[in-house]
Amino acid sequence: MIRGVSNADPSCRPLGIFDSGVGGLSVLAEIRRVLPQEDIVYLADTAHLPYGARGDDDLRDLTARAVAALHARGVKGVVVACNTASAFSLTHLREKYGPQFPVIGLVPAVKPAIQATRSRVVGVLATPGTLRGTLLQDVIRQWAVPAGVEVLMAVSAALVPLVEAGQQDSAETRAELRRVLEPLRAAGADQLVLGCTHYPFLAPAIRAEFGDTFALVDSGAAVARHTRSTLERLGLLRPEVVSHTPGISYFVTGSVQAAQPVMATLLAGPMHNTDQHLSTLPTSPPPRADALRIESIQT
Repeated sequence: MIRGVSNADPSCRPLGIFDSGVGGLSVLAEIRRVLPQEDIVYLADTAHLPYGARGDDDLRDLTARAVAALHARGVKGVVVACNTASAFSLTHLREKYGPQFPVIGLVPAVKPAIQATRSRVVGVLATPGTLRGTLLQDVIRQWAVPAGVEVLMAVSAALVPLVEAGQQDSAETRAELRRVLEPLRAAGADQLVLGCTHYPFLAPAIRAEFGDTFALVDSGAAVARHTRSTLERLGLLRPEVVSHTPGISYFVTGSVQAAQPVMATLLAGPMHNTDQHLSTLPTSPPPRADALRIESIQT
């Protein structure tokens, strides 16, 4: 387990990753590929999910408490691996912690989808909270409107809880995907932005139902590259040392027993990302549910 460290060199401190639940594991996969030398502390606020239906002030408070908990454990910066939390909290967090403690958020990958579309119609699969926030609308105004690309929304409050329950490819999940995505197919969308970190885990189900109708686009790979460049710019990039074996600590605010089998399954499985290829976490062998160590934490 990675505890808070007292190493005088801040680059040797772990990197924090926060999400409302297990969705941020899709971002963790990309960060581990781009930053394999980094120690990581992953915090899932499972006691309070889903975030999508919560009020604005509640979202800001929960996110602030989670980042404070990671800061107290000595991390050198935090990736807010949650689109909804990013939409409401980044400005406040950056003002609080200052430029030497980077807080990196997610922006739905609308820009690359707009650049890639041939039909001039792009779909966004989002939670109610992400749709309500300002980040998504700002990106649409900045990139879609000048390009003359139509952006259509598919909103579901059911998909995140289904992924959290380990039902990412269940009959119920597929029925919900058909309900929300069929209008996008009918409208001619050829790009589908996965506007929640839980949604890359739905890629197999989306492919099973819609084939190659949509190119699936998410922001995991982009945020990993941005995290690397940010740490490098601030002198916080951990040097690659042969003698150092990087590790990950997992924390949840809810039930450890409920999270353990779902997280173990997702950590072992393939995920789709912005670079249009399948990837897995660089762990060998994949963690068994009974071997994955997760600790409880209060925020």
